[in-house]
Amino acid sequence: MPTPPSTASPLRRAAFRWFFAGQTVSLLGSSMAPVALAFAVLDASGRAGDLGIVLAARMLPLLGFLLIGGAVADRLPRRAVLVVSNLGAALTQGAVAAMLLTGHYTLGTIAGLEFLNGLLSAFTTPALRGLVPELVPPDQIQRANALLGTVRNGSRVLGPSVSGVLVVATGGGAAIALDALSCLLAAGWLGRLPSNQASPPAAGPARRHLARDLREGWAAFRGTDWLWPVTLAFCAVNLVQTGTWQILGPELTARAGSAATWGLLLSVRGAGMLLMSSVLYRLHVRRLLAFSQLMSALLGLPLLALGTRLPLPWLLACAFVAGLGSSVASIGWDTSLQEHVPQRLLSRVAAYDDLFSYIAIPVGQLSVGPASAAFGPYAATAVSGLASTVFALLPLTLRSVRRLPHAGPERRSSEPAPPLRTTVEPAAAALPDGGGHGAGHGADEPAAPGAL
Repeated sequence: MPTPPSTASPLRRAAFRWFFAGQTVSLLGSSMAPVALAFAVLDASGRAGDLGIVLAARMLPLLGFLLIGGAVADRLPRRAVLVVSNLGAALTQGAVAAMLLTGHYTLGTIAGLEFLNGLLSAFTTPALRGLVPELVPPDQIQRANALLGTVRNGSRVLGPSVSGVLVVATGGGAAIALDALSCLLAAGWLGRLPSNQASPPAAGPARRHLARDLREGWAAFRGTDWLWPVTLAFCAVNLVQTGTWQILGPELTARAGSAATWGLLLSVRGAGMLLMSSVLYRLHVRRLLAFSQLMSALLGLPLLALGTRLPLPWLLACAFVAGLGSSVASIGWDTSLQEHVPQRLLSRVAAYDDLFSYIAIPVGQLSVGPASAAFGPYAATAVSGLASTVFALLPLTLRSVRRLPHAGPERRSSEPAPPLRTTVEPAAAALPDGGGHGAGHGADEPAAPGAL
């Protein structure tokens, strides 16, 4: 039953204000870079294959180093990790912009710089997921995530448009230069965070060993009975949804209207995300994880609408509703992780969440072509949408997911939080060897339970 949250604002805390300012400029710059990079590489090389190489060069280190990034973010002050990674991103993106602006494009150099960017992102993402609960009290975590979600979704609406104008007026290099500047500004604002509010809790001697840190994070991830089912569900969602939306979405949307319809569809979905992130700043739901998982089932609606050839107004309505669900899924998942996973484990657990959420994306992308050829693009798209909805709902069959409480403002500060239902052992003990939903992000990007 929705109830109003407390009226306290995270922005009343100086540390969160600095973090929020840094994230605002960083997200705006990051939302401009993909459009600018794509057109800049295509204009400079004239080969679509070059763009594929550049994008793969960024994605591979992001996946390959996520777990190490999570361990580092739990071991070192997260503020320091974020400052260094943002400074590194400013240098690499600045170098890319300089090459493009001066007409010195070479595929190997651009791909190498984007490889470094992906490597830096592998350290940035887990640190960001772990920092919010250090800056605000538990009853303000949802509101903090809602504020960050509002900025993130707003940047997705504004950033590509601004980038497109810059690309037309000056070329892609200028927009990438602005992204480099945004990273530099973010590093400066993050450096203003108090050091005692941005350091992970000290742990035992086991923290000296990276492999032991990774095993401890795996034990926490594997042993938390509500966490891994949701992550695996979004792994399946990415398998059937992301590639279909990215590859067949533009083609089938153009058939429903025109080439411009794809941009309109993305804008409408972004508007839904922006609206819901604003609503969640005020709305409190007692079973936030269950509610967010239920809403994540809406992500498959645009694919179902495309696959069943619904008229354009219905397609746009489905995109808007999917945007609402995407925002709830992202904010609800981030909040649940930050409320119930201990801070000393949070970045490592978030890294495992991201890795398993995203790892199926390349498989799904490679499968779209054969599935479309075998069954037709409309049938493949409709089945993908239906399967996405089913996979998103599966975790709700588990009591641990349905009943996880939201540590919201109605809990008195003197009342203890529910224990983390996990089999993780103390840091100093020997741990067994191991063998989010952004976030219900929108379907044009990886769907993870949540990522800032």
